[in-house]
Amino acid sequence: MSLDRSTFRISPLIRITLISLYIALTVPLPFLAKVTNASVPSWVLWIGIVLGLFVLIGALSERVIVNETQIKVVYPVWFSSFFRKGWSLNWSDIKDLKLRTTGQGGLVYYFISENSEQAYLLPMRIAGFSYLVNVVTEKTGIDTTDIRPLSQPWMYLILLVCTLFLLLMDTWIIWTAINI
Repeated sequence: MSLDRSTFRISPLIRITLISLYIALTVPLPFLAKVTNASVPSWVLWIGIVLGLFVLIGALSERVIVNETQIKVVYPVWFSSFFRKGWSLNWSDIKDLKLRTTGQGGLVYYFISENSEQAYLLPMRIAGFSYLVNVVTEKTGIDTTDIRPLSQPWMYLILLVCTLFLLLMDTWIIWTAINI
């Protein structure tokens, strides 16, 4: 199999859902702070919201790049220099995929390298995950038939619908706060 698709990004459904949820949970706060005469000025909250949004967008800008010799996870330069570094592994250095259970009962997989005992998380929230898993199988020879994405698209669709209802409620809250 030749690698006709070498860059994978976080699924757009996941990106839209998480950014929308962040906005729905945070944007009403400065309006409520102003109405309730909170001890934290609304402008401080706005600064925190904008900074938090940049961090979230940076984390959701993860890219998985595969080629004939390696797999690597990269982030934008402005993000990786402050928050999260990427990683890369040569296909020939991968000796296994280890299963781990998350605190919520989900299953994640880690690449185990021959040259170190460090584990590298298999990116599971990317668009084209099944294609990436096929590439991993081809390049490493590891059986990946039981590997499934961490969360199914319907889970994010439900969260997106709930977030849209929350945004409607936020609109009412902000409108009420402005007109008091």
